[in-house]
Formats: sequence, C-alpha cells, structure tokens
Amino acid sequence: MKQIEQMPSERVSIRDVFGVDSDLCVNAFKERGEYVPKIDPNYCFDPEVTLAILAGFTSNRRTLIQGTHGTGKSSHIEQVAARLNWPCLRINLDGHLSRLDFIGKDSIVIKDGLQVTEFKEGILPQSIQQPIALVLDEYDAGRPDVMFVIQQLLEQDGKYTSLEQNRVITPHPFFRLFATCNTLGLGNFSGMYSGTQVLNHSQLDRWNIIATLNYLDPSHEAKIILSKHPEFDTESGRHLVDQMIATAGLTRNGFMAGDLSTVMSPRTVITWAENIRIFGDVATAFRLSFVNRCDEEEKALVNEYFFRCFGDP
Repeated sequence: MKQIEQMPSERVSIRDVFGVDSDLCVNAFKERGEYVPKIDPNYCFDPEVTLAILAGFTSNRRTLIQGTHGTGKSSHIEQVAARLNWPCLRINLDGHLSRLDFIGKDSIVIKDGLQVTEFKEGILPQSIQQPIALVLDEYDAGRPDVMFVIQQLLEQDGKYTSLEQNRVITPHPFFRLFATCNTLGLGNFSGMYSGTQVLNHSQLDRWNIIATLNYLDPSHEAKIILSKHPEFDTESGRHLVDQMIATAGLTRNGFMAGDLSTVMSPRTVITWAENIRIFGDVATAFRLSFVNRCDEEEKALVNEYFFRCFGDP
C-alpha cells in the first residue's frame, strides 16, 4: 500500500455537505488521493446514520453499521469519506480471509542476488499506520482467528501487538475503523445470511457506536431510486416507482410474517428499475429481478403482491 502523507486540514459544514440539519463542522482533507472513493452526486444520506459515521471520523469512535442487505451500509461510509476526501479501504471478512492474510506473513524475496525470508505486512498493520478509514465488510462472517486480531484495535488505545515482528504498532492519529454487518452477532437465525457467525459479545461491547440502517421509509427509498434513475422523474414515472416500492413493502411484510423466505431489498428495487429500462416491461423486469429467485411455492404469493399494486400482469 502506498504511504499517505496528507492530514485533514479543513473544516466543512455538515449541513452544506451532507444536507443534515446540524450546525457542526467536521475535519476533511484538502486534496483527493487515490484511496478516496468516487463521489456519487445523487447519493441520499440517512441523517442519523450520517451523524454516527461522522462521529467515527471526527472523534475516532469505532463505528459499526448494522442492517439488512441492500440498504447501502458500506456505500454510506464510502460516500461520507468521499466528501471528506478521507482515504478509505474496504475489506470483506469472508470465510477465506485468514489471520495471515490480514496481518502478514513471511515471504521469500531476492536481496543482493540471494533468496531471503522477509516478513511482509498485511493490510491491517499497513492501514493502521496511515490516515485511512478501514471498513470491515461482512463483519459477522469473519473467522475467529481474524476476529480476535480485530479485538486489539477496539481497545481504548487501539494499539496492535505484532508477535511476528516483535513490536507494538501505535495507530496513526487519523486512522479510523468501521464495520458493517447484517445480524449484529446473532448468527444466521433467519436463514437469510448463510455463513454468518455468532459474535463474541465482549467484542461487540467494545464498539463505541452502533447504528442501524434497515429498510427506508417509502419517500426516502423513492428519492434514492429517482436519483439513480432520473428518467423516472416524471409524474407517471414517480407513480411507477411508488408502485414498485409498495410491492417491495408487501414482500417485506410477508417475510416478517413468515410467508416468504426471500425479501426485496432497496438494491433489488433499484435493479428492477434498471431492468425496466432494459426490457421496457414492468412485469418482465419484475420476474427477472425478483420472482425467479423465489421458491416455487412462493411465486404465487409474490405475483399476488404484484397484482395488488399494478393490476393483472
């Protein structure tokens, strides 16, 4: 990883930059580096989650964002970082990421024409020594050996003891740590998130801020879809989007009632809108975006939800 030399040297208004009703100002970098995410000019910020993420950036609070899939947890952190010009790096804690991948391992290198063994730092020790926001995606799917490495970073001083290098690494003053998860340490209790683990609650207790980003209210969800697909921003288009969101709401209610095993996330609704543009037909796009992923016995109920909102397909 390339060394980052910048430091946050500017103050920006939360109200002006994020549209959140607050008089607070936060630190930001003056220039954009290669690790700064690209700005999505149409991104819609959730006020409470935005304030939680900003607290993570400005006050060095370890911040965990929990919520259902497709609600934009990781992208929310990225878009805050993008507007602060704050370098940001995302790591997916899937079951294949080992402790050695995370912290580093011995590698054979050529020096002065000879093969020698040298320790190569992993992404974790490299990141904590730089002014960067490290985002741990799928935090509840991490392997136990990886999770206990993370626990060191959640202590008050956040120092990391590298046994491989026989040294203690003090985090950079502007290193920040975030994570996203679906289940908040409860495991795959709903059957929706295969591969997630029951998390150590003493570790969960070390996160300073836990924010929730679940299904949005219909007006906010419509605003996001229209920002992604401005071609629907007409009277008829807005009515269509409202119908789509109403259909998604019925699937979510059906899931909560135990009638469905699959649910439409906001990401699915956005995909549906994209497929309407491609195929030119609402019902066809609905089948290709959602219905075909449902259990055969549930498709009749899903089609009934569609009929309630759109009429006979």
